[in-house]
Amino acid sequence: MRFLPGHDAHSRDLTYDDVFLVPRPSSVASRFDVDLSTSDGSGSKVPVVAANMTAVAGRRMAETLARRGALTVLPQDVAPEAVADIVAWVKSRHTVWDTPLILTPDQAVADALNLLPKRAHDAVVVVDENGRPVGTVDEAACAGVDRFTRLSDVLVPGPITLPLDTPPREVFDALQHRAERVVLGVDEGGRLVGILTQLGALRADIYNPACDDQGRLRVAAAIGVNGDVAAKATALLKAEVDLLVVDTAHGHQEKMLSALASVAGVVDGAVPIAAGNVVTAEGVRDLVAAGADILKVGVGPGAMCTTRMMTGVGRPQFSAVAECSAAARELGKHVWADGGVRHPRDVALALAAGASAVMIGSWFAGSYESPGDLMRDESGRQYKESFGMASKRAVTARTRGDDAFGRARKALFEEGISSGRMMLDPLRPGVEDLLDEICSGVRSTCTYTGATTLEQLHADAVLGVQSPSGFAEGAPRPS
Repeated sequence: MRFLPGHDAHSRDLTYDDVFLVPRPSSVASRFDVDLSTSDGSGSKVPVVAANMTAVAGRRMAETLARRGALTVLPQDVAPEAVADIVAWVKSRHTVWDTPLILTPDQAVADALNLLPKRAHDAVVVVDENGRPVGTVDEAACAGVDRFTRLSDVLVPGPITLPLDTPPREVFDALQHRAERVVLGVDEGGRLVGILTQLGALRADIYNPACDDQGRLRVAAAIGVNGDVAAKATALLKAEVDLLVVDTAHGHQEKMLSALASVAGVVDGAVPIAAGNVVTAEGVRDLVAAGADILKVGVGPGAMCTTRMMTGVGRPQFSAVAECSAAARELGKHVWADGGVRHPRDVALALAAGASAVMIGSWFAGSYESPGDLMRDESGRQYKESFGMASKRAVTARTRGDDAFGRARKALFEEGISSGRMMLDPLRPGVEDLLDEICSGVRSTCTYTGATTLEQLHADAVLGVQSPSGFAEGAPRPS
């Protein structure tokens, strides 16, 4: 990575809005010639990580993103036993077929309406007592009928079924020119296993799933720096998580170094360890010395974070990622850019600065797959709630085992928004829609800059510094 001559990138720190990538001679003929795989040992096929936020990362997010090659980090507030259940569930999912919503014929329309918002494919499969599909139900089938009507009275019979080993292209073709919107994947006995839409089949042909050595979907989990971190790490390793994240807001402190060393001693190279957050080369070196393989970079750029406004502490994210990446590369390690991304361009710029992947939080909170309940505002627009992991809401949940006095003390030191509405984009309501947008943008970045891999993007990137009006000029201006 280098800057254009005359573009002073060192006299002040820069964030993503302050910089731009310069087009370069390119022999990349197609976006699909670009390899988005990471090289940080995480096993990710695309450089996207769902952040370990309670409003973002759950089993549904982990399953969906892993199937498309990305990684999800389960929050540190989740009990190890619950993490083990989630990991086992994710690793039992099919790597191509989506997990269906299942009801029986004698259940009510109300049951279907409660489930439909939990999946982007907008369908409930009705099965018999042997698990064989007898029909499907969507919102249209439920319209204009009593909520207590049995599903047997409204289901669409005769669903399309195909064997699980059917190639995605054939699944796509099976729905072409048909009224049905989904294909059901069944085993040898005709029992329901999975579901695919035409778009899902297309994605299955484009993306490669992030799988472990046994061909199961990958998932990561976080732990904090308090308590018996070695015991927590041991429990998570037993649960077969594929990557551990040791996480605290200020990663360059003695408590982190001690906790990280304890975790590294337990892990002993079995899985990669990510740790942070830091924003300086010194922080990178100290955490690597304590056992980190990947450094989380970012203090204050998150949408739900008030740290900079409360404390004045932090650093503009582009410069933080660039400095920390350079320091990590000298040591043979990697960084994840954590926070501050609002557009695909921000992801591309973080990768150009040297990050191996980008962590995304609130952007993904506004999707079908995030754990929160789907709600509607006064205008009927769909949204989910997001909140910072240092907010009152998160602190209250994290300290529920403390006594009342201890909880009250900790409540005085909150740095985050407790409730923010993350609107679902009507055009991109699912996390796969958002991932498509991000990956499409990064692939296009590579074609403009002549890169076929993320490492080449970083090595050959030429950047410039722009004014606020320069950034505004590049934004769409619909009439």
